[in-house]
Amino acid sequence: MDLKKIIEKKDSAAQFMIDEITHICNKFEKRAPGSKGEQQACEYMADQLKDLGCDTVYVDEYKENPGSFFGWIYFTITCCFLALASYFFVPALSIVFIAIGLLLCILQFGLYKKTVDKFFKEKIGHNTAGFKKPTGEVKRRIIFNGHPDAAWEWPFKYMFTYLGFDIHMFVCFIGAFYMIGISIAKLVGIDAELATRLGLGALAFVPFWFGLYFMWNSKRVVDGANDNLSGCYIGIAILKMLKEEGIELENTEIGVVLTGSEEAGLRGAKAYCEAHAHEFNDVPTFVYSYDTITQSEYMQVNYRDLNATVKTDKDVGDLYYEACQELGIKCGKGVVPPLGGATDSAAFAQAGMRSTGITALNHALPDFYHTRLDTPDALNKTCLADCFAASVLVLEKFDNGAKQ
Repeated sequence: MDLKKIIEKKDSAAQFMIDEITHICNKFEKRAPGSKGEQQACEYMADQLKDLGCDTVYVDEYKENPGSFFGWIYFTITCCFLALASYFFVPALSIVFIAIGLLLCILQFGLYKKTVDKFFKEKIGHNTAGFKKPTGEVKRRIIFNGHPDAAWEWPFKYMFTYLGFDIHMFVCFIGAFYMIGISIAKLVGIDAELATRLGLGALAFVPFWFGLYFMWNSKRVVDGANDNLSGCYIGIAILKMLKEEGIELENTEIGVVLTGSEEAGLRGAKAYCEAHAHEFNDVPTFVYSYDTITQSEYMQVNYRDLNATVKTDKDVGDLYYEACQELGIKCGKGVVPPLGGATDSAAFAQAGMRSTGITALNHALPDFYHTRLDTPDALNKTCLADCFAASVLVLEKFDNGAKQ
């Protein structure tokens, strides 16, 4: 199948994406994980998938505890304060408290485990999926994925930019390891006066630890135009342009899967894989997860995801990279780094599906990321158009049997 005509419509596709993203941001409620706004967006996009010719469309519900994703902070920082108090009386207990706090951080944020979920309110999240069958036998399947939910704002990042946010986090971690160090020193028998001075020195970290209680603002949800309606509309725009050109694929099924609550720890994608991953074992299936398609100079294929702990599929990633090279679109090869979070690709990969994550975002995070500046005005039409064009070429190559 030759999809050159679709690729040539990239500017029209990008404008369609911008118009639809603007509509959702302006007309629907805020889309926090597990919120009514997330549900509204999912149902709206489900209707679009029906109109664009999908044979199967559904909206799934799942249970989650979205407040837990940053809720570990309350436990970890409380452990830091308990460690500071314990240092003066039982230094061994100080080490235990710091170890517990760091373990919760690693499990809940580093690995996205459901470590403290039960301590937070349960909500209902939503996923949307639509599949367009080919005219003949299904011999392969490609899924375009994004997440329709939006982040809670990070106030310190909004006020002090990424550098200030980073310094704050760094000092908090240094404080935790400082407590371990001086507690060990006290246990091995350093001078009592010196031990006291070192303990009082730890008070310098108290304002930073206390500030971390307010790292996220659950009362303010950003528009999420870039993160991540931009990723949701790549697949929808492809279906729209195919329909306008009257193009039907003979043996390739196209899926658009929009998984909610990514900002709560990939909860929607994990729930979707638990419910549906087994349905895709019949034919070769590639999954492309798009997240924050905004900064053209930083577009990349992520060969490792979830804080660099999850390996994605090389063939799936290479196909997108090669499409960019063929079209003259700047694209790098990289990873979602430690402390960089994740894309929904990680959940698909963990479920055994062949997936990769596509991002166009500087990991020294821009001002709009997780702040009120993530509005439709911050969308980048050129970046959206390039990502759309590369994705269409991926579809063409995949339809013609590449990498299978």
